[in-house]
Amino acid sequence: MGRGDTGREHQGGLSDIARTVAMLVARARAAQVAFERWPQERVDDAVLACGWAILEPGRNRTLSELAVRDTGLGDVADKIEKNHRKTLGLLRDLKGVRTVGVIAHYPDKGITEIARPVGVVAAVTPSTNPVATPANQIINALKCRNAIVLAPSPKGWTTCAQLLAYVHAELAKTGAPRDLVQMLPAPVTREATLELMRQCDLATATGSQANVRAAYASGTPAFGVGAGNVVSIVDVSADLPDAAAKIARSKTFDHATSCSSENALIVLDPVYAKMLAALAGEGGVMLAAEERAALERTMFRGGRLASEVIAQPAGRIARLAGLTRRAALEARFLMVVETGAGPAHPFSGEKLSPVLAVYRARDFEEAFRLLLAIYDYQGKGHSVSIHTRDEQQVLRLGLEAPVARVIVNQAHCFATGGSFENGLPFSLSMGCGTWGRNSFTDNLHWRQFLNITRIARSIPERVPIEAEIFGDWFARYGR
Repeated sequence: MGRGDTGREHQGGLSDIARTVAMLVARARAAQVAFERWPQERVDDAVLACGWAILEPGRNRTLSELAVRDTGLGDVADKIEKNHRKTLGLLRDLKGVRTVGVIAHYPDKGITEIARPVGVVAAVTPSTNPVATPANQIINALKCRNAIVLAPSPKGWTTCAQLLAYVHAELAKTGAPRDLVQMLPAPVTREATLELMRQCDLATATGSQANVRAAYASGTPAFGVGAGNVVSIVDVSADLPDAAAKIARSKTFDHATSCSSENALIVLDPVYAKMLAALAGEGGVMLAAEERAALERTMFRGGRLASEVIAQPAGRIARLAGLTRRAALEARFLMVVETGAGPAHPFSGEKLSPVLAVYRARDFEEAFRLLLAIYDYQGKGHSVSIHTRDEQQVLRLGLEAPVARVIVNQAHCFATGGSFENGLPFSLSMGCGTWGRNSFTDNLHWRQFLNITRIARSIPERVPIEAEIFGDWFARYGR
């Protein structure tokens, strides 16, 4: 299965890093070859084993506490909820899906489709989600009879190691090979991660754009995801209290570790004051000009987002910025007025923190222009949010906005990666298409982990006559 080698001509010529990776991959290949022969029912048992490894409440709490302790990012209670919802939703999506043997037959076309594994998957996962993302990748990979080797962020290594201990314990109950699920040894380095991506059959990269670019440049087929920088439009027809509650919940969940949290809010002028009041009622605090300037100096240094503010509570960020107003120190989330987009307007970019840039637009046309300007700076391809009752606005975003997803009247960070209230696949990795320099626009799910072989049989020949193809065209343009 797969490449069948380590990606090097001679084992003796490998570096120490390459040799270590080659040993992991060789074990993964041996496990995958055995696993590939399993029937669907046993494969599904292995998938459920991996799901229960994280869903069992005691393990979920332990993993969530480890994640916050070791990465310093996010909130324990929210991570427990995220791990539960994302994993349960994924298992719901996979229930009944066939990934073994014949999965489709089209008699009229003479085509039979057969599911085949991709082989050994290299999965690069971020510090912001050191449990939910690895679990999601493991489950999808095994559903399609692959082996997987994880490259966690250095901060998330301990958490990922504990997750794998739970996974191995549950897999053992099913008789699945232990080496189906492995991870790079500590310390995880850029070199080791690159080498893993080179030697495996498929690479998936979630997190930094540096890792995504490395995945695409590795020489291995890859699915990388784009940067988030979600814009949310609030129309005059919106249910303002509902929109404010959903935006606040999404913006503050897990201290905004998600790339799907709202970063910019464009409010139409007739409802601007009412919407700000509704956001204030949800714990949002608009900063004064001098407070905004202090926050900008703290959050952005040398044109880059400061790491110490990422996924931190709003009050802690306010204290780091030297703010003294009690409302700011006790805020659920902070708001700043913004008018432009680009490097000169750093609040127009992704903030990965409970800080929301707020724009005021005269009408939907101006809101649309602002949205395009923001995405030209950061976040193109990912998704957009709108709170409205006007279906024409929704359709226009779908037809013209450079995004793969339009989320309507929902809390964006919950909705865009799959929800029990919409039909998107549960995922923590969102493809952003060519807009975001990605190869796909789907939520990363089981289909990306599967090859399909097609058997083609003869069917009765049907050759169209010229008039059948060109008749209407000839009528309009002549011969």
